Amino acid sequence: MYDIIYHREPLHDKAFLITGGAGFIGSNLVEYLLKHGAGKVRVLDNLSTGFADNLSIYKDIPAFEFYEGDITNTDTCRKACEGITHISHQAALGSVPRSIANPLKTHEVNVTGFLNMLIAARDAGVKRFVYASSSSVYGDHPGLPKQEDLTGHPLSPYAVTKATNELYARVFGKLYGMETLGLRYFNVFGPRQSPTGPYAAVIPLFVQALLDGKSPIIHGDGGQTRDFTFVENAVQANVKAMLTIEPSAFNEVFNIAVGQRVSLLLLWEELQQLTNTTLAPSFVESRTGDVRDSLANISKAALLMDYSPEFTLRAGLQIALAWYKARSYK
Repeated sequence: MYDIIYHREPLHDKAFLITGGAGFIGSNLVEYLLKHGAGKVRVLDNLSTGFADNLSIYKDIPAFEFYEGDITNTDTCRKACEGITHISHQAALGSVPRSIANPLKTHEVNVTGFLNMLIAARDAGVKRFVYASSSSVYGDHPGLPKQEDLTGHPLSPYAVTKATNELYARVFGKLYGMETLGLRYFNVFGPRQSPTGPYAAVIPLFVQALLDGKSPIIHGDGGQTRDFTFVENAVQANVKAMLTIEPSAFNEVFNIAVGQRVSLLLLWEELQQLTNTTLAPSFVESRTGDVRDSLANISKAALLMDYSPEFTLRAGLQIALAWYKARSYK
């Protein structure tokens, strides 16, 4: 989709496993790896939140493999890791509200499933293990911008699972010689992020409201701020994390964002300008477990992984708008 290259070494001799590869971020990463000649790109996904259509265009590419399976099954994880050199673990149950509604299921997938994958990777001799963490681990810590070594108390079961992932990854790195790198995503958005379902994220919901000519729903007063991050920036981070040779990056976590924040009200105004529309939002009560403000310090990722976000919020919104307009989610 884009002409930016994030790797310096050839990919033809590498075998990648992308868990959750039929999902939003995972499928964008799959696209990059296949486009640039990866030797093997295997996807493990149970299609509970991902979509087979996200991968259908790759089914005839010899380097592409799809395993339909669940990370909560240990045998499935073991089979998925066979012959793999690099793992990007994106599979998870996202959404703070979903975790509040069903903490047990969130734990089963995000913690037990994560541990299953770590063990399977260790036993298969896969040293490089990149995984999706979340800005939610900062919890109630008031400091801005967020710095990796300053976290507060988690505000949701989802945040607890991601914090637990980081602990397990660091322990496995130290005990078993694995090279783990955690990516704390900050509000990633872009093509293939579904606006449907009860736990859809704010940008696809806002975009869909605009396309439907309806007022969006804003929880709270709209003054809460987020460091919205276009998905291609997350793809860059994953590619560089899987390929970095910088030893000081191993067994660490990194903020993956743009380093700028915008309120939901300003986000809505930006989208209205891009679509030449005028609609007033509808305000409802704030959601339990949501943080008020979010802004990332991305200097650690820049220093140790050469991470440099290529896409601003506005550029990402323009690309996302075009993608949603070309599809129907009625």
